[in-house]
Amino acid sequence: MATLNVDLGDRSYPIYIGQDLLNSPDCFRPFIHGKQVMIVSNTTVAPLYLEAIKSSLEGYQVDEVILPDGEEYKTLDTVNLIFSALLEKAHNRKTTLIALGGGVVGDMCGFAAACYQRGVNFIQVPTTLLSQVDSSVGGKTGVNHPMGKNMIGAFYQPQCVVIDTATLKTLPERELAAGIAEVIKYGLIRDQAFYSWLTDNISRLSECDLDAITHAILVSCQCKADVVAEDERESGVRALLNLGHTFGHAIEAHQGYGKWLHGEAVATGMLMAADLSARMGWLKNESVDSLRALLAKANLPVVPPNDMSEEDYLSRMKVDKKVLDGVIRLILLKGIGDAVVTDEAPDQLLRQTLSAGDRLGQV
Repeated sequence: MATLNVDLGDRSYPIYIGQDLLNSPDCFRPFIHGKQVMIVSNTTVAPLYLEAIKSSLEGYQVDEVILPDGEEYKTLDTVNLIFSALLEKAHNRKTTLIALGGGVVGDMCGFAAACYQRGVNFIQVPTTLLSQVDSSVGGKTGVNHPMGKNMIGAFYQPQCVVIDTATLKTLPERELAAGIAEVIKYGLIRDQAFYSWLTDNISRLSECDLDAITHAILVSCQCKADVVAEDERESGVRALLNLGHTFGHAIEAHQGYGKWLHGEAVATGMLMAADLSARMGWLKNESVDSLRALLAKANLPVVPPNDMSEEDYLSRMKVDKKVLDGVIRLILLKGIGDAVVTDEAPDQLLRQTLSAGDRLGQV
Protein backbone atom coordinates (compact mmCIF):
# COMPACT_ATOMS: atom_id res chain seq x y z
CA MET A 1 0.00 0.00 0.00
CA ALA A 2 1.23 3.47 -0.89
CA THR A 3 0.27 6.53 1.15
CA LEU A 4 0.14 10.13 -0.04
CA ASN A 5 -0.82 13.15 2.04
CA VAL A 6 -2.98 16.15 1.25
CA ASP A 7 -1.35 18.88 3.32
CA LEU A 8 -4.02 21.24 4.64
CA GLY A 9 -2.79 21.89 8.15
CA ASP A 10 -5.20 20.52 10.75
CA ARG A 11 -7.45 19.28 7.93
CA SER A 12 -4.73 17.20 6.27
CA TYR A 13 -5.61 13.64 5.32
CA PRO A 14 -4.04 10.55 3.77
CA ILE A 15 -4.72 8.88 0.44
CA TYR A 16 -4.22 5.11 0.60
CA ILE A 17 -3.56 3.33 -2.70
CA GLY A 18 -3.33 -0.43 -3.07
CA GLN A 19 -5.16 -3.69 -3.78
CA ASP A 20 -7.88 -5.19 -1.57
CA LEU A 21 -8.02 -2.23 0.80
CA LEU A 22 -11.77 -2.55 1.29
CA ASN A 23 -11.00 -5.47 3.58
CA SER A 24 -8.47 -3.49 5.61
CA PRO A 25 -10.00 -2.10 8.84
CA ASP A 26 -6.90 0.02 9.47
CA CYS A 27 -7.83 2.20 6.50
CA PHE A 28 -11.17 3.09 8.08
CA ARG A 29 -11.32 2.74 11.85
CA PRO A 30 -8.87 5.55 12.77
CA PHE A 31 -11.13 8.02 10.92
CA ILE A 32 -14.46 7.00 12.47
CA HIS A 33 -14.89 9.07 15.64
CA GLY A 34 -18.33 7.87 16.75
CA LYS A 35 -20.23 4.60 16.71
CA GLN A 36 -22.36 5.27 13.61
CA VAL A 37 -21.51 4.81 9.93
CA MET A 38 -23.70 5.47 6.90
CA ILE A 39 -22.44 3.92 3.66
CA VAL A 40 -23.63 5.78 0.57
CA SER A 41 -23.43 3.76 -2.63
CA ASN A 42 -25.44 3.09 -5.78
CA THR A 43 -27.28 0.24 -7.43
CA THR A 44 -24.25 -0.76 -9.54
CA VAL A 45 -21.47 -0.66 -6.95
CA ALA A 46 -23.29 -1.83 -3.83
CA PRO A 47 -23.84 -5.43 -5.03
CA LEU A 48 -20.13 -5.69 -5.78
CA TYR A 49 -18.45 -4.13 -2.75
CA LEU A 50 -20.90 -3.25 0.02
CA GLU A 51 -20.39 -6.46 1.98
CA ALA A 52 -16.61 -6.21 1.67
CA ILE A 53 -16.52 -2.78 3.24
CA LYS A 54 -18.99 -3.84 5.94
CA SER A 55 -16.55 -6.57 6.96
CA SER A 56 -14.09 -3.84 7.94
CA LEU A 57 -16.65 -2.09 10.14
CA GLU A 58 -17.66 -4.73 12.69
CA GLY A 59 -18.67 -3.19 16.00
CA TYR A 60 -20.25 -0.06 14.51
CA GLN A 61 -23.87 0.75 13.74
CA VAL A 62 -23.59 0.43 9.97
CA ASP A 63 -26.48 1.64 7.85
CA GLU A 64 -26.66 2.15 4.11
CA VAL A 65 -28.45 4.19 1.48
CA ILE A 66 -28.36 2.92 -2.10
CA LEU A 67 -28.84 5.63 -4.73
CA PRO A 68 -29.81 5.26 -8.40
CA ASP A 69 -26.77 5.11 -10.69
CA GLY A 70 -26.04 7.82 -13.23
CA GLU A 71 -25.02 11.45 -13.68
CA GLU A 72 -28.66 12.35 -14.32
CA TYR A 73 -29.36 11.57 -10.63
CA LYS A 74 -26.75 13.99 -9.32
CA THR A 75 -29.41 16.33 -7.95
CA LEU A 76 -30.65 17.86 -4.74
CA ASP A 77 -33.56 15.41 -4.75
CA THR A 78 -31.13 12.49 -4.64
CA VAL A 79 -29.05 14.07 -1.87
CA ASN A 80 -32.28 14.35 0.11
CA LEU A 81 -32.44 10.53 0.11
CA ILE A 82 -29.18 10.56 2.09
CA PHE A 83 -30.56 13.08 4.60
CA SER A 84 -33.73 11.01 5.00
CA ALA A 85 -31.74 7.83 5.67
CA LEU A 86 -29.57 9.60 8.25
CA LEU A 87 -32.60 10.99 10.06
CA GLU A 88 -34.59 7.74 9.91
CA LYS A 89 -31.67 5.90 11.52
CA ALA A 90 -31.11 8.71 14.06
CA HIS A 91 -27.50 9.44 13.08
CA ASN A 92 -25.91 12.09 15.27
CA ARG A 93 -23.11 14.63 14.81
CA LYS A 94 -20.43 11.99 15.38
CA THR A 95 -21.60 9.86 12.47
CA THR A 96 -19.26 9.12 9.57
CA LEU A 97 -20.46 8.87 5.99
CA ILE A 98 -18.58 6.60 3.59
CA ALA A 99 -18.86 7.30 -0.15
CA LEU A 100 -18.57 3.96 -1.94
CA GLY A 101 -18.75 4.52 -5.68
CA GLY A 102 -17.67 6.82 -8.48
CA GLY A 103 -17.57 10.58 -8.69
CA VAL A 104 -21.32 11.08 -8.58
CA VAL A 105 -21.65 9.15 -5.32
CA GLY A 106 -18.57 10.85 -3.87
CA ASP A 107 -19.74 14.36 -4.74
CA MET A 108 -23.23 13.82 -3.33
CA CYS A 109 -22.07 12.01 -0.21
CA GLY A 110 -19.51 14.75 0.50
CA PHE A 111 -22.14 17.45 0.00
CA ALA A 112 -24.53 15.63 2.34
CA ALA A 113 -21.73 15.35 4.93
CA ALA A 114 -21.03 19.07 4.63
CA CYS A 115 -24.69 19.89 5.27
CA TYR A 116 -25.97 17.25 7.72
CA GLN A 117 -26.19 18.83 11.16
CA ARG A 118 -23.86 21.49 9.73
CA GLY A 119 -21.02 19.09 9.03
CA VAL A 120 -20.09 15.50 9.81
CA ASN A 121 -17.09 13.36 8.88
CA PHE A 122 -16.89 11.43 5.64
CA ILE A 123 -14.51 9.03 3.92
CA GLN A 124 -14.04 8.68 0.17
CA VAL A 125 -13.83 5.15 -1.27
CA PRO A 126 -13.72 5.77 -5.04
CA THR A 127 -14.35 2.76 -7.28
CA THR A 128 -13.83 4.28 -10.75
CA LEU A 129 -10.53 5.45 -12.21
CA LEU A 130 -11.91 8.94 -12.76
CA SER A 131 -12.95 9.33 -9.14
CA GLN A 132 -9.69 7.77 -7.91
CA VAL A 133 -7.48 10.25 -9.75
CA ASP A 134 -9.67 13.32 -9.51
CA SER A 135 -13.00 13.85 -7.78
CA SER A 136 -12.29 11.97 -4.53
CA VAL A 137 -9.30 14.21 -3.72
CA GLY A 138 -9.58 17.90 -2.93
CA GLY A 139 -12.91 18.40 -1.22
CA LYS A 140 -15.11 19.56 -4.08
CA THR A 141 -18.62 18.31 -3.41
CA GLY A 142 -21.99 19.12 -4.91
CA VAL A 143 -24.71 18.47 -7.44
CA ASN A 144 -25.70 19.56 -10.93
CA HIS A 145 -28.34 22.04 -12.03
CA PRO A 146 -30.06 21.85 -15.44
CA MET A 147 -28.27 25.10 -16.36
CA GLY A 148 -24.80 24.06 -15.26
CA LYS A 149 -22.68 21.22 -13.87
CA ASN A 150 -21.61 21.26 -10.20
CA MET A 151 -23.09 24.70 -9.66
CA ILE A 152 -24.45 23.83 -6.19
CA GLY A 153 -22.02 22.52 -3.61
CA ALA A 154 -19.34 23.14 -1.01
CA PHE A 155 -15.63 22.71 -0.40
CA TYR A 156 -15.53 19.99 2.25
CA GLN A 157 -12.54 17.72 2.80
CA PRO A 158 -12.79 14.00 3.62
CA GLN A 159 -11.06 12.34 6.56
CA CYS A 160 -9.21 10.03 4.20
CA VAL A 161 -9.36 8.56 0.69
CA VAL A 162 -9.13 4.79 0.25
CA ILE A 163 -8.28 3.77 -3.32
CA ASP A 164 -8.64 0.03 -3.83
CA THR A 165 -7.26 -0.62 -7.31
CA ALA A 166 -8.88 -4.07 -7.36
CA THR A 167 -12.24 -2.35 -7.91
CA LEU A 168 -11.06 -1.38 -11.40
CA LYS A 169 -11.26 -5.02 -12.47
CA THR A 170 -15.05 -4.70 -12.66
CA LEU A 171 -15.03 -1.28 -14.36
CA PRO A 172 -16.59 -1.18 -17.87
CA GLU A 173 -14.17 -0.22 -20.67
CA ARG A 174 -16.00 3.03 -21.36
CA GLU A 175 -15.72 4.10 -17.70
CA LEU A 176 -12.04 3.16 -17.66
CA ALA A 177 -11.41 5.31 -20.72
CA ALA A 178 -13.25 8.20 -19.09
CA GLY A 179 -10.85 8.00 -16.15
CA ILE A 180 -7.83 7.92 -18.44
CA ALA A 181 -8.93 11.32 -19.77
CA GLU A 182 -8.36 12.87 -16.34
CA VAL A 183 -5.01 11.10 -16.07
CA ILE A 184 -3.93 12.64 -19.39
CA LYS A 185 -4.99 16.03 -18.05
CA TYR A 186 -2.31 15.95 -15.34
CA GLY A 187 0.42 15.42 -17.91
CA LEU A 188 -0.91 18.27 -20.03
CA ILE A 189 -1.14 20.85 -17.28
CA ARG A 190 2.17 20.44 -15.45
CA ASP A 191 4.11 17.23 -16.12
CA GLN A 192 5.63 16.81 -19.56
CA ALA A 193 7.58 13.71 -18.48
CA PHE A 194 4.37 12.02 -17.33
CA TYR A 195 2.71 12.93 -20.63
CA SER A 196 5.58 11.24 -22.45
CA TRP A 197 5.17 8.18 -20.22
CA LEU A 198 1.47 8.11 -21.10
CA THR A 199 2.17 8.17 -24.84
CA ASP A 200 4.36 5.08 -24.34
CA ASN A 201 2.01 3.25 -21.96
CA ILE A 202 -1.51 4.22 -22.97
CA SER A 203 -2.29 0.70 -24.20
CA ARG A 204 -1.35 -0.73 -20.80
CA LEU A 205 -3.77 1.66 -19.13
CA SER A 206 -6.56 0.79 -21.56
CA GLU A 207 -5.97 -2.90 -20.84
CA CYS A 208 -6.19 -2.17 -17.08
CA ASP A 209 -2.64 -3.34 -16.39
CA LEU A 210 -2.66 -2.79 -12.61
CA ASP A 211 1.04 -1.90 -12.42
CA ALA A 212 0.60 0.85 -15.01
CA ILE A 213 -2.74 1.94 -13.53
CA THR A 214 -1.25 2.17 -10.03
CA HIS A 215 1.63 4.32 -11.29
CA ALA A 216 -0.81 6.62 -13.10
CA ILE A 217 -2.98 6.93 -9.97
CA LEU A 218 0.05 7.74 -7.80
CA VAL A 219 1.31 10.47 -10.13
CA SER A 220 -2.16 11.91 -10.65
CA CYS A 221 -3.06 11.97 -6.96
CA GLN A 222 0.29 13.51 -6.03
CA CYS A 223 -0.30 16.27 -8.58
CA LYS A 224 -3.82 16.85 -7.29
CA ALA A 225 -2.67 16.82 -3.66
CA ASP A 226 0.09 19.33 -4.37
CA VAL A 227 -2.28 21.69 -6.18
CA VAL A 228 -4.99 21.45 -3.52
CA ALA A 229 -2.44 22.10 -0.75
CA GLU A 230 -1.37 25.25 -2.59
CA ASP A 231 -4.85 26.50 -3.49
CA GLU A 232 -7.67 24.69 -1.69
CA ARG A 233 -10.54 26.93 -2.84
CA GLU A 234 -9.49 27.52 -6.43
CA SER A 235 -8.45 31.16 -6.19
CA GLY A 236 -5.37 30.54 -8.33
CA VAL A 237 -3.42 27.52 -9.53
CA ARG A 238 -6.17 24.99 -8.77
CA ALA A 239 -8.13 26.35 -11.73
CA LEU A 240 -5.57 24.62 -13.98
CA LEU A 241 -7.14 21.30 -12.99
CA ASN A 242 -10.14 22.37 -15.06
CA LEU A 243 -8.34 22.02 -18.39
CA GLY A 244 -11.00 21.00 -20.91
CA HIS A 245 -13.78 21.28 -18.34
CA THR A 246 -15.36 24.54 -19.50
CA PHE A 247 -15.93 23.04 -22.94
CA GLY A 248 -16.69 19.62 -21.47
CA HIS A 249 -19.26 20.84 -18.96
CA ALA A 250 -21.05 22.67 -21.77
CA ILE A 251 -21.23 19.40 -23.71
CA GLU A 252 -22.54 17.46 -20.71
CA ALA A 253 -25.23 20.03 -19.88
CA HIS A 254 -26.39 20.46 -23.47
CA GLN A 255 -26.48 16.76 -24.31
CA GLY A 256 -28.20 15.83 -21.04
CA TYR A 257 -26.25 14.57 -18.04
CA GLY A 258 -25.17 10.98 -18.47
CA LYS A 259 -25.27 10.77 -22.27
CA TRP A 260 -21.61 11.79 -22.46
CA LEU A 261 -19.54 10.53 -19.54
CA HIS A 262 -17.68 13.30 -17.74
CA GLY A 263 -14.28 12.00 -18.87
CA GLU A 264 -15.47 11.75 -22.47
CA ALA A 265 -16.61 15.36 -22.45
CA VAL A 266 -13.36 16.46 -20.78
CA ALA A 267 -11.32 14.59 -23.41
CA THR A 268 -13.01 16.45 -26.25
CA GLY A 269 -12.82 19.65 -24.20
CA MET A 270 -9.06 19.26 -23.78
CA LEU A 271 -8.67 18.86 -27.53
CA MET A 272 -10.77 21.99 -28.03
CA ALA A 273 -8.54 23.85 -25.57
CA ALA A 274 -5.46 22.64 -27.47
CA ASP A 275 -7.04 23.71 -30.77
CA LEU A 276 -7.72 27.21 -29.44
CA SER A 277 -4.21 27.39 -27.98
CA ALA A 278 -2.80 26.58 -31.43
CA ARG A 279 -5.01 29.20 -33.08
CA MET A 280 -3.58 31.75 -30.64
CA GLY A 281 -0.05 30.72 -31.57
CA TRP A 282 0.68 29.26 -28.13
CA LEU A 283 0.82 25.57 -28.97
CA LYS A 284 2.49 23.76 -31.86
CA ASN A 285 0.21 21.95 -34.28
CA GLU A 286 2.26 18.79 -33.72
CA SER A 287 1.29 18.90 -30.03
CA VAL A 288 -2.39 19.08 -30.95
CA ASP A 289 -1.91 16.12 -33.29
CA SER A 290 -0.13 14.22 -30.52
CA LEU A 291 -2.99 14.84 -28.10
CA ARG A 292 -5.61 13.79 -30.63
CA ALA A 293 -3.74 10.55 -31.30
CA LEU A 294 -3.32 9.86 -27.57
CA LEU A 295 -7.01 10.41 -26.83
CA ALA A 296 -8.07 8.24 -29.76
CA LYS A 297 -5.74 5.45 -28.64
CA ALA A 298 -7.35 5.65 -25.21
CA ASN A 299 -10.77 5.08 -26.83
CA LEU A 300 -11.91 8.62 -26.08
CA PRO A 301 -13.96 10.89 -28.39
CA VAL A 302 -12.06 13.53 -30.36
CA VAL A 303 -15.03 15.05 -32.21
CA PRO A 304 -17.53 17.31 -30.40
CA PRO A 305 -21.29 16.71 -30.71
CA ASN A 306 -22.48 17.67 -34.18
CA ASP A 307 -25.69 19.25 -32.87
CA MET A 308 -24.06 22.04 -30.85
CA SER A 309 -23.76 25.53 -32.29
CA GLU A 310 -21.38 28.27 -31.18
CA GLU A 311 -24.22 29.84 -29.22
CA ASP A 312 -25.05 26.52 -27.55
CA TYR A 313 -21.51 26.40 -26.21
CA LEU A 314 -21.30 30.07 -25.26
CA SER A 315 -24.61 30.12 -23.39
CA ARG A 316 -23.42 27.22 -21.25
CA MET A 317 -19.88 28.51 -20.83
CA LYS A 318 -21.14 31.85 -19.56
CA VAL A 319 -22.45 30.15 -16.40
CA ASP A 320 -19.17 28.32 -15.76
CA LYS A 321 -17.79 28.80 -12.23
CA LYS A 322 -14.61 30.40 -13.60
CA VAL A 323 -16.52 33.29 -15.21
CA LEU A 324 -15.72 36.59 -13.51
CA ASP A 325 -17.67 39.78 -14.20
CA GLY A 326 -19.23 38.18 -17.26
CA VAL A 327 -15.86 37.28 -18.80
CA ILE A 328 -15.17 33.66 -19.75
CA ARG A 329 -11.85 32.40 -18.39
CA LEU A 330 -10.31 29.35 -20.02
CA ILE A 331 -7.49 26.95 -19.22
CA LEU A 332 -5.23 26.85 -22.29
CA LEU A 333 -1.81 25.44 -23.13
CA LYS A 334 1.44 27.21 -23.91
CA GLY A 335 3.07 23.81 -24.29
CA ILE A 336 2.71 20.25 -23.09
CA GLY A 337 2.99 20.50 -19.30
CA ASP A 338 2.45 24.27 -19.33
CA ALA A 339 -1.17 25.31 -18.72
CA VAL A 340 -2.39 28.83 -17.99
CA VAL A 341 -5.63 30.53 -16.98
CA THR A 342 -6.58 33.29 -19.38
CA ASP A 343 -9.44 35.60 -20.32
CA GLU A 344 -7.59 36.83 -23.39
CA ALA A 345 -8.81 34.34 -26.00
CA PRO A 346 -10.09 36.41 -28.94
CA ASP A 347 -13.79 35.85 -29.55
CA GLN A 348 -13.20 35.17 -33.25
CA LEU A 349 -10.69 32.41 -32.54
CA LEU A 350 -12.87 30.92 -29.80
CA ARG A 351 -15.77 30.74 -32.23
CA GLN A 352 -13.53 29.05 -34.80
CA THR A 353 -12.74 26.34 -32.26
CA LEU A 354 -16.40 25.95 -31.29
CA SER A 355 -17.40 25.43 -34.91
CA ALA A 356 -14.44 23.27 -35.98
CA GLY A 357 -16.20 19.92 -35.42
CA ASP A 358 -14.14 17.03 -36.81
CA ARG A 359 -11.55 19.56 -38.05
CA LEU A 360 -10.25 20.30 -34.55
CA GLY A 361 -6.53 20.98 -34.69
CA GLN A 362 -6.48 21.74 -38.40
CA VAL A 363 -5.45 25.34 -37.83
